[in-house]
Amino acid sequence: MQKGAPLFVGLLLLVISPANAQVAIDVAKINCQQFATYKVAHPDRLAIWLDGYFHGKRGDLSVDTQELDASTDKLKQYCLKNPEALLMQAVEALFGAGK
Repeated sequence: MQKGAPLFVGLLLLVISPANAQVAIDVAKINCQQFATYKVAHPDRLAIWLDGYFHGKRGDLSVDTQELDASTDKLKQYCLKNPEALLMQAVEALFGAGK
């Protein structure tokens, strides 16, 4: 084995190893097109976060999984029809206070 081989292998492993970068998403800036077309994250994951966020604002700590599925589908359909709307505004329009 050549003298530089261990160094080369070590550098190669650093380049090949996957990066474990954390990505923070500002949900207030996501629009419906990004949500519905998987541009930011899987829509179901964002919907779970949104559901928890809005339930938390109301002090409701329960999760109704069937309601969550139906709400996610409704939000996806709304977003496909209104791609430029901000996601948070879409949620407020569909599920806001009194709805």
